[in-house]
This record gives sequence, structure tokens and C-alpha cells, in this order.
Amino acid sequence: MTQAITYELIHRDRDTGARRGVIHTPHGDIQTPVFMPVGTQAAIKAMRPEQVKEMGAQIILSNTYHLYLRPGHELIREAGGLHRFMNWDRAILTDSGGFQVFSLGRLRKITEEGVRFQSHIDGSRHMLTPEKAIEIQTALGSDIMMAFDECAPYPADRSYIEDSMRRTTRWLARCKEAHHNTERQALFGIMQGGMYKDLRRESAQSIVDMDLPGYAIGGLSVGEPKEVMLDILDDCVDMLPSDRPRYLMGVGTPDYLFEAVERGIDMCDCVEPTRIARHGLATTSQGRINIKNAKFERDFGPLDPDCSCYTCRNYSRAYIRHTFKAGEMMAAMLLTNHNLHFLIHMMEDMRKAIEEDRFLQYKKEFYDRYYGTVSPQ
Repeated sequence: MTQAITYELIHRDRDTGARRGVIHTPHGDIQTPVFMPVGTQAAIKAMRPEQVKEMGAQIILSNTYHLYLRPGHELIREAGGLHRFMNWDRAILTDSGGFQVFSLGRLRKITEEGVRFQSHIDGSRHMLTPEKAIEIQTALGSDIMMAFDECAPYPADRSYIEDSMRRTTRWLARCKEAHHNTERQALFGIMQGGMYKDLRRESAQSIVDMDLPGYAIGGLSVGEPKEVMLDILDDCVDMLPSDRPRYLMGVGTPDYLFEAVERGIDMCDCVEPTRIARHGLATTSQGRINIKNAKFERDFGPLDPDCSCYTCRNYSRAYIRHTFKAGEMMAAMLLTNHNLHFLIHMMEDMRKAIEEDRFLQYKKEFYDRYYGTVSPQ
């Protein structure tokens, strides 16, 4: 059977688990490791798709839950699918909505069938099942669709995590059964198991047995200490097949991206760069800066002297600070442009370093400049 996507390994770093590859998709090749900007509701906040494409983004992420509630997956199907609807001709990954419905707290109830929940928009009642998640994502037409899973909270006791993980595995089997458009859309399974390594191994074995075109690691970066997260990640990566893409969900700060790639992760996503931009924060080669600080009032230099993004080529810190203080949308637009460009090109530099067997050297050089230390906390 022809699969929608395939993974090609190009090179392994000599000293680490980092790897350089290509994911072949119906909407173009994705050079990995890659950071995926998040356009939850078919829009990357404060950015036009053309701008995101121009800065080198190869794939973006949208969300099943939000697009199901508004404007509705059938409307997007009528529009010709998500690519045409949002004017994006490169790859798209859609999250299944599991994280969103489980974050609703008292507004949802989990059963073996699925999750019954109330809309955060108007209070209307809905049922999201594995089959419904596949139906919605099929209508959206994403290149990669994620299986419906439960992203368990941290901390949580073992019995809860065990039940949740096994239900997620059963839901994956139902997702696979419901998924028929395998030549145009790839279904990724999601490993769960909380902070329990034996449950992680059980989850991995179960989902790998289903022989899917790619696998994700979920349930990390949900509030656990960084050292715990990295300890679990060390084991998780080795549990997944080396000939398929490995996706670590929900990480987007430079240190987490470096640590993930060093261990063999191919794909990451996070709302971090767009969210912090709306709060006046910029990620630069010398570390994160807060544009609201008074010291930037008469600073007519760029956000980052080493950056070639549109913002840094054309606007000063003083101007961006002014627009932020004045409540202008321009500030979020300029900061978002810079933050996304920074991470996309940081990943490009990682790919070059892997190809040249100098990943650890590049990591040290980056950390020395960004954090002023080799081991950020």
C-alpha cells in the first residue's frame, strides 16, 4: 500500500543521536529536524501565510478541535480543504484535539467511546470520538493527522496514567480502522504513559505494532521538571523505529529543541514564539529580551544584530517598543515575524551542524551566547 509520507535518513551525527532527514509529503519535502509554527485556527497569529512561507517554514500545525467548532470541517471541505482555505501550499499537520478537550476540565467527560464536552465558545454539547477525529481531519485534508489520545496531566498517579495510556492505545486502533485515505494523509500514533518508563515502553510497543508511517511522543512538557522530562525522553526515543519520523509534541524553546534533536527527534511544535511575541518578548542570539524595558526607548538598533529577518532589517527596538506601548498590532506582527524566523533558521543551522558532525559544538556555541552557559536550567 502506498503511504502518504515516507522518511529518508540523510545523516546521523557522529557524537549524538541527532539525525538529518527528509520527510516526503504530498505537499513537498520537509527537511528535518524541523520546527512547525502553530496556526491553531488556520491562521498563524499576526502573520500572513506568505510571510511564514518566505521565512522558510516547511510545515505548519492546525487544530481539529478548534476548526471543528469554528468554522466547521464541512465548510472547510467545501472550500477545497485546509490548504486552499488558508492559502498554504506546503505541508500541514493537524492535531486531533485531544489536548484541547482534556484541558476543558469540568466541561468534559471521558468514556471509552470518546469525550463528551461543552464548547468553550457557546456552551454547546459535542462528542469527540476517535472516528469523529479522523472524519474531521479527513475533511481538513492535512498531510499528517494525529490519532485521538488523552494527554494526561502532571502529576498523576500510576493507576490513572495506566488506564489513560491503554485507552489511548485502543483509540488509536479505532483511528486506524476509520482512516482510509492513506495515500493522501498519514496517521501518526501517539505514545503516552506519563513519567512511568515501563508504561511508556508498553505504549510504544503497542503503537509500533500497528505499523504507522510516523510516531509522536505526547504527555511531556506538561509541567514536569526539565530533568524528569529529559530522563523520560532519553528512553522514549529509543522505543520508536528509526525509519519513521519522530515527533515531540509541544516544545518550542531553544533549549528544549536542542535537547530533543540531540536525542533523535525530527519534528517539534509549540505556540511559544507567537505567544511570547504578543507579550513583548523576543528570542535573540544573545538571549530573550523584553521590548517593554525602558532601556530600549532610544535604542535604534535591530532586535538582533545577527538576524536577517524582515523585522531586524527594517525596524529598531525603539520603534517596536513604541508600537507595543501604544497598543498597536504592529508590535505583535514584528515580534512574531522575528521569533518564528529565529527558530526556523536555528533548526536550519542544526541540520547543517548534523551533516558536518559538529552538533555538540554548535549547541555549545549557541548556549554560550544565548544563555551564557553550557547547561541552561
